[in-house]
Amino acid sequence: MLSSCRSRLLHVLGLSFLLQNRHPILLCPPRLMKPLVVFVLGGPGAGKGTQCARIVEEMDQTMAANAQKNKFLIDGFPRNQDNLQGWNKTMDGKADVSFVLFFDCNNEICIERCLERGKSSGRSDDNRESLEKRIQTYLQSTKPIIDLYEEMGKVKKIDASKSVDEVFDEVVKIFDKEG
Repeated sequence: MLSSCRSRLLHVLGLSFLLQNRHPILLCPPRLMKPLVVFVLGGPGAGKGTQCARIVEEMDQTMAANAQKNKFLIDGFPRNQDNLQGWNKTMDGKADVSFVLFFDCNNEICIERCLERGKSSGRSDDNRESLEKRIQTYLQSTKPIIDLYEEMGKVKKIDASKSVDEVFDEVVKIFDKEG
């Protein structure tokens, strides 16, 4: 089982290894290109988690086929300047941000979605008071990060106030266009 898991993981990462004595031996070196990263950002309740889950669910075969292209989707990061500085310090020269997938949604719609989710999620922070604080934190900490990437021309903005299916259709169009 462990051997099977290792083989799958190594395949997904686009590497070819021979497992000998439980130690992997590289048969074909990975491409020397830097990984491309897509940051997925938006306010609380904008649909980041929902859409990322759907991407994984519905685009799994496509992602596996393109694994050797070294692309990664990072949900909800960077959330603030410290996160961004840490990313830049750690990943400088090691990975490139391809684009930011920004789920733009009216704050009131986000609050209503979270309140509805809170009825079944058991999340203690899905109440109006906590949500208003989370939105303020998002506006003060995360939105400036989105604005920074917008200035660099790296933001792909989606109207996340639409239905889950309509939003996903836009996500697919963006990934089809960006490759």
